[in-house]
Amino acid sequence: MASEPAARHPRKRATITDVARAAGVAASTVSRSFTNPGRVNSSTREHVLEVAAELGYSPNPMARALESGRTNTLALLVPDITNPYFAGVIKGAERAAAAAGRTLVLGDTQESAATEARLLQRLGPAVDGFVLSASRMPDDDLRRAAELNTITLVNRAVRGFSCVVADYDSGTRQIVDHLASFGHRSLIFLGGPPESWSGARRWFGLRAAAQERDMEVRRFGPYSPTLGGGAAAADAAVAAGATAVVCHNDMLALGVLRRLHERRVAVPEDISVVGFDNIFGSDLCTPTLTTLAERTEDAGSRAIEMLGRQTYEGVVEPAASVLPTQLVVRGSTGAAPS
Repeated sequence: MASEPAARHPRKRATITDVARAAGVAASTVSRSFTNPGRVNSSTREHVLEVAAELGYSPNPMARALESGRTNTLALLVPDITNPYFAGVIKGAERAAAAAGRTLVLGDTQESAATEARLLQRLGPAVDGFVLSASRMPDDDLRRAAELNTITLVNRAVRGFSCVVADYDSGTRQIVDHLASFGHRSLIFLGGPPESWSGARRWFGLRAAAQERDMEVRRFGPYSPTLGGGAAAADAAVAAGATAVVCHNDMLALGVLRRLHERRVAVPEDISVVGFDNIFGSDLCTPTLTTLAERTEDAGSRAIEMLGRQTYEGVVEPAASVLPTQLVVRGSTGAAPS
């Protein structure tokens, strides 16, 4: 029986001393070639970089962090990493971080303000700043956290913080106008977590737009913003005789559609269903889901850019970026039952 090959171990990484010896220069010259190229003769720097590339050398980020006080690493915290809504935020943030030559660390706060606070405390010394997406922390706790960390918010607005938010005033008006055009005279908002800033904005916008059209509007919940939360939400809507429901997010809306199908309640013939976020899969269900689309990738990338300006360029003026929303009309909405 042939003997198995011995396990291969990674070769030792080249050090700054190895590069200096091979290039015939001082270690300080190698260091400046990477960190302060203006202080090195151009031909010498090119020679050093060529030797470094041949040896597979790259500067130690921890050593550079000790020297500069910066790790060149940013963190993104989201409430639920399994929710497809946050996939867009993550993708946009990662793209912007990579374009800036920075590393992005991802954390899941599990819809918990306490977990979010612990992650801020634990990661704080290792990163240069945070993007908090749909933060569940109270305003005062966020302000205390900002005393130690540079923070930019997504899908949340707090005075004194840079933030990226969706235009829910226009978006909720689009929803109400759409339902009114089908003859609905009332709607029920199936709410999500009580600490959700976006949920509060959605409810405020729906209520204001409905009142302008003399439509009755009620809020039920809170419900878990997941597929599993849809059963109780759908049952409550059916019991209330709703003709139209607007759900906190698409995950909840998909759960509502599933439950209505189980109960043989026809959508949209008996009840119309609307979601928020336009997540992947909202056009794959039956019927396809009418939902308010948000620019989640743009939100993630803009938040990283804003955080970078604060952290690395010293921009201290809080800024707000409001991204447009668009109602995507599909098969889950229709004429009010006569």
